[in-house]
Amino acid sequence: MNDTSAPLAEIRNLRVSFPGHSGYVPAVRGVSMRIGREKLGIVGESGSGKSVTGRALMRLLPPQAKVEADALTFNGIDVANASEKTMRSLRGNGIGLILQDPKFSLNPVMTVGAQIAEAWGAHRKGVSSREARDAAIDLLEQVRIRDPKRVANSYAHEVSGGMGQRAMIAMMLAPDPDLLIADEPTSALDASVQAEILRLIDELVSARGMGLMLISHDLPLVSRFCDRVAVMYSGQVMEELDAKDLLHAQHAYTRGLLGCLPRLHEPRARLPVMKRDPEWLK
Repeated sequence: MNDTSAPLAEIRNLRVSFPGHSGYVPAVRGVSMRIGREKLGIVGESGSGKSVTGRALMRLLPPQAKVEADALTFNGIDVANASEKTMRSLRGNGIGLILQDPKFSLNPVMTVGAQIAEAWGAHRKGVSSREARDAAIDLLEQVRIRDPKRVANSYAHEVSGGMGQRAMIAMMLAPDPDLLIADEPTSALDASVQAEILRLIDELVSARGMGLMLISHDLPLVSRFCDRVAVMYSGQVMEELDAKDLLHAQHAYTRGLLGCLPRLHEPRARLPVMKRDPEWLK
């Protein structure tokens, strides 16, 4: 039985920088967080370091990135110093990643079923191609695809955005990871499909006892969907709080984000401009 109290991942004082014209430019500056078998939301404006933090945990940043941390561990594995062989096993078996747009995540020259079968078989020894294909079809059924055999035989350009994202979820679930990182998983989808995909992720994460890191710009969605929320600005965590308290947060930056939400009852109102306030970083 999974220990739901123990953290899956620990990030302590993570610093990430990228080369610029006059030296390295910091993108993440001292981020610390612990992630368990729960739904953790990470919110903040574009460029605040949300995605970089998630990719640092999977060691998927470009080689020119400078990554430093007092601790960067997953299930006891020192991610910062692990071998590439260990990391290949961890990516999939330990952590799955769902990106924004399935059109850019799915291989255009392989059928959807072949890609899922490959992901399923890559972490299991001695399985036949028939077993892998049957498992792929079963996974497509699990993500509520009505005609899984047809979709398994289709290519990425032959399926809708929502169906492609369901296929990506199936692929990430194939190795049965402990933690799923979902980076804006519904931003490329129609509004009518977004709720279905999030409901599906919620059901699968709960049924499998996984942890979830949901990276999003949508504060109301995160407040309803997640257990805890980390609010990021300029590469730092401004505050961490229970998701149910997010819409009533008192931190100045979080209040500023909430103030930028469009209001249906004021369709012509101008959105406020958030000023870059150095006080937020103190």
